[in-house]
Amino acid sequence: MNYITHILLLQAQRNQAPAEEEVEEEEEETEELGHVDTYADYKPSKSTIGINHPDIVVETNTLSSVPPPDITYHLSIPESTIKQGLLSALQLEAIIYACQQHEVILQNNQRAGFLIGDGAGVGKGRTVAGIILENNLKGRKKALWFSVSNDLKYDAERDLKDIDAPTIPVHALNKIKYGDTATSEGVLFATYSALIGESQAGGQHRTRLKQILDWCKPGFDGVIVFDECHKAKNATSTKMGKAVLDLQNKLPLARVVYASATGASEPKNMIYMSRLGIWGDGTPFKTFDDFLHAIEKRGVGAMEIVAMDMKVSGMYIARQLSFSGVSFRIEEIGLDDDFKLVYNKAAKLWAEALAVFMRAADELGLVSRKSLWGQFWSSHQRFFKYLCIAAKVRCLVELAKKELEAGKCIVIGLQSTGEARTREVLDENDGHLDRFVSAAEGVFKALVQKHFPSEKQRREKVTGNKRKRKPRGRQSKFPKHTMVEAGGVINISDDSSTDTEGMDTDSNSSPDSLLDNSDDVIFVQHTSCHTARIEEMKQSLLNKIADLGKELPLNTLDELIDKFGGPEKVSEMTGRKGRVVRRLDGSVRYESRAEQSHTIDHINLKEKDRFMSGEKLVAIISEAASSGISLQADKRVKNQCRRVHMTLELPWSADRAIQQFGRTHRSNQVTAPEYIFLISELAGERRFASIVAKRLESLGALTHGDRRATESRDLSKYNFENKYGTKALDKITKAILGHIESKVPPPKGYPGGDALFFRDMKKGMMDVGIFCKEPRFGLSTEKDCSITKFLNRILGLEVHKQNSLFQYFTDNFDYLIEKDKKEGKYDMGILDLAPGNDEIYEEKQETFMTVGNPQDGQVVLYKISVDRGMPWKEAFEKAQNLKGLDEGFYLSHKLRGNHPCVLLAEQGRGRNLIVYKPNIGKQAHPESLDNLQQRYRKVELNEAKDSWESQFNFSFGKCCHANWNGKCKKIEEGQECLQGMRLRQYHMLCGALLRVWKRVADVVADITSSSILQIVRLKTKNSNKQVGIKIPENCVARVREELLKMDEEVKRRRKEKELRAQEQRLADDRQFKLQLQNKLYSQPMASLFPHHFPHHHFPLPLAPNSTKPSRVGEEVLDLTVSPSPSPDSTEGGLGLDSLTGGPMGGFAEDFNLESLLLTAQNTAHLQHMPQPLHPMCVCVCGYYSCPVSPKADSAVLCEPCFPQAV
Repeated sequence: MNYITHILLLQAQRNQAPAEEEVEEEEEETEELGHVDTYADYKPSKSTIGINHPDIVVETNTLSSVPPPDITYHLSIPESTIKQGLLSALQLEAIIYACQQHEVILQNNQRAGFLIGDGAGVGKGRTVAGIILENNLKGRKKALWFSVSNDLKYDAERDLKDIDAPTIPVHALNKIKYGDTATSEGVLFATYSALIGESQAGGQHRTRLKQILDWCKPGFDGVIVFDECHKAKNATSTKMGKAVLDLQNKLPLARVVYASATGASEPKNMIYMSRLGIWGDGTPFKTFDDFLHAIEKRGVGAMEIVAMDMKVSGMYIARQLSFSGVSFRIEEIGLDDDFKLVYNKAAKLWAEALAVFMRAADELGLVSRKSLWGQFWSSHQRFFKYLCIAAKVRCLVELAKKELEAGKCIVIGLQSTGEARTREVLDENDGHLDRFVSAAEGVFKALVQKHFPSEKQRREKVTGNKRKRKPRGRQSKFPKHTMVEAGGVINISDDSSTDTEGMDTDSNSSPDSLLDNSDDVIFVQHTSCHTARIEEMKQSLLNKIADLGKELPLNTLDELIDKFGGPEKVSEMTGRKGRVVRRLDGSVRYESRAEQSHTIDHINLKEKDRFMSGEKLVAIISEAASSGISLQADKRVKNQCRRVHMTLELPWSADRAIQQFGRTHRSNQVTAPEYIFLISELAGERRFASIVAKRLESLGALTHGDRRATESRDLSKYNFENKYGTKALDKITKAILGHIESKVPPPKGYPGGDALFFRDMKKGMMDVGIFCKEPRFGLSTEKDCSITKFLNRILGLEVHKQNSLFQYFTDNFDYLIEKDKKEGKYDMGILDLAPGNDEIYEEKQETFMTVGNPQDGQVVLYKISVDRGMPWKEAFEKAQNLKGLDEGFYLSHKLRGNHPCVLLAEQGRGRNLIVYKPNIGKQAHPESLDNLQQRYRKVELNEAKDSWESQFNFSFGKCCHANWNGKCKKIEEGQECLQGMRLRQYHMLCGALLRVWKRVADVVADITSSSILQIVRLKTKNSNKQVGIKIPENCVARVREELLKMDEEVKRRRKEKELRAQEQRLADDRQFKLQLQNKLYSQPMASLFPHHFPHHHFPLPLAPNSTKPSRVGEEVLDLTVSPSPSPDSTEGGLGLDSLTGGPMGGFAEDFNLESLLLTAQNTAHLQHMPQPLHPMCVCVCGYYSCPVSPKADSAVLCEPCFPQAV
């Protein structure tokens, strides 16, 4: 019995040990991927001209892993401009690549465009001016420059002057009358809004777009610059975006340059970049929608590939100022008890207002309530947004004063000025104000006054609402302004938005931009008692708002200026026209921002000068000042104090965020700025951070090829607007309604426990309109309840409820992400293969052709080996530095083959040890000391050496099973086994990935059931950088098959193309021969050939096959060697050399073909050419009896003719 037990125990141990090792090995493999530094220092790699940029410039590691194309373009910019450093080396590089790309004609016959994605402060203005100068020197004297503000015209003039091109005039379109196209050469400067300008003056309909097209003239091939081009986003949905697309389509040969630090914050905003050739004929994406679907479906990884593909194709460049020296921090601000009290009162009053609005709507019998709720919820969101900002004012002022005392200066960024509310109060008081206004109170009050359901007929035409719904039935008989009796029709607006949510659905635009609309058809059944009761409800609500208003915070901007000492101490750069200020005697009044010698248009520039000269040390900027204004600690200005940039209010979109952050971090600065993000502890406040974080994450990926690149990447923990957010929201709503049992427990420590938590949350969700009662279904979630809507609405809950609900939501969110990570379904973005390991080798590479626009490209399938072993020398050196009691070498109690297992342990956290092994290097997960001591014993250095070296050498080519047991079952069965081997092998696909993405993703999804392609980056032993898709081992064969198919397809198409080109050339040859024959025969032969020489044949080769392709598209875009064709050139003409196959050599003296052709041309005026006797004859004589065969391959002169010809 003992014997059997002993055998079983031994067998169990034998089975268990490899299992344990196997678990370790699997975990170790995951460690081969990780993140390293985001940026790499940038130097132009192919361009050698120009002097270095004044500041350190970086590029994301991902983009730096792919090379730009070779340079084929020759600059015309004067040597003096380059030598003086008026344009730096990297600005010249951008100019060269832009001009080179402009020589490419896409397959839709439009000229290719170029995207400058340089970060704020690198000097895009000078780069653009350089492109205009280069084209001007090439004879293209007209250019269009679009930007966001008319003020930037002065910057354009300054940039041209700075690069020594002051002779190129800049004309402002807004100063030119409609229809006037007399403006001469130069740059026509216009804003995007000017593109949609129109005029009816003089009874004629004139548009700016037509005026621009008339000025350009047909065939325009000059430069069009779309500066700050993110303003043209949403091209399908905005008039402005459509005009940008329209302009590009109507000027197909224009040289388009897109320039913006933010490029495209989301793939959908790339629609106006039609000249990049990423979608359309000859690309994997037939339309923009196909491209959009493919990229959005495959997440950030695909966007990173787009950026790399664009760089390698020569259509994109993106550098950034180095962020060394820039510090970031997030200040989470606690709320004081008084503020919480006010906030909770406001939340309760809004819940009451919702109930009162519903009751009034029910009493009136409103049928269509879409617009009513649109207005209600957008006001609700604005109100709480103002409260969120106000919560941070006190803390911001304290922080700012400390920084000022430390000798720094302050820049405060916010979005809303609250001017609209101030003006409303001003109008109510006939232009007088004696107090600071509460923007939040104004929003609430305006909602009730203008949009409370009532019987009053309102037919005011609201700006922007052209369409009206006609009253149905007999009511249309009523005159326009009559009061309507019972059963009548009341208009409240319907056009305000196509969505139920007003602002909820569009996080891009500030709610201040929402129109107050009132035009929607509702039906009423009313009596005078109804009227009185509804008026009473409304009045009661207004009284409560007035009471609350006494405690609500004041307008943030006015309060900030007041706390910093008034307008004399603060440079305000915003779009508002007036402000409320405190006088010396303590009284308050409203005053205009305009000054005696300056108009309101120039006041921001004046305020900027005051800040830069040190006259004022606090600047407040809003979106109006976000583009183009430089507030950095410039070496050329007096105020060189370090800038502390505080974001009191995060902008509504990342485009705006980046613009604001780029104001204080620019070239030529003495010190880099500090960024402080102020986020209050209100859960709902994170809603704004979440919007920006989402945009910034995408922006970093698309505009800079790496999602970690955008400045405020710390905010990504607040990004909930993704599929995990949506799933988490679904889970919590169902759990709160009791439809499902939640796997995630409610937050600990909620007053009253779990049961009360769910009860309170159910009521709270009803108070903010997320849950609604339905007659048939009871309580259910509101339809279209998106994550945005949820985060908007929870602002209206009391502070502790809001935070608990948000905590519950984030717990679910984190749980779902963790689950996906465990199942391998989580998109990690770009990871580094074997970070920190230098032993990475390229073993093998196979190249495959891919389709492209305008050139074919190629992808390369690499087999990569990573040696992860740790040699004895390295282990020995590490051990020398270990002093801990439990640190050092360990040997296993059991033998593995002829030697025990060996490892090196280093103290980790607590009782955990970090483990190193000879075959795998550092183990992924630490070991607990207790666990280690059960299987291993601690030994001295010399005792471990033999085992270490033996295991290190053996594991190079053999798996651990062979080491332990002398053989491996898998190997014996003819399979591959990599368990415990030093060498790890990976397959990686690099090159024009965008073109093969779909095919590869389909294959991988088919085999692994996951559509995520892991993008990896690596640096080989000989310093080659590669970025590509990591192909799972079990998918390699199928992927190779798919690539071979595509390769054959491309080669077949190219062959067909070549055959067609050859046929075309033969047809052209025949045509040419016939023309020559006809022309020569149209004169009497005797007059053409007056002499007679002995019989002699003379071959006359015609139009030799040019080695140059006849159209762009036959070259290969080699993405690993970085080429670039110069495709704008056409085939060589038929000069003398080409007709004769080169210089005429020995025949030059005997046979003057030039004079022969000249004679032929001289006879071209003859109208009636006689028919040749034998049209198929290839001799010029055409005689029927000509001895030259009609099948001859080249034109020859027959024997009777030749002597006469010479």
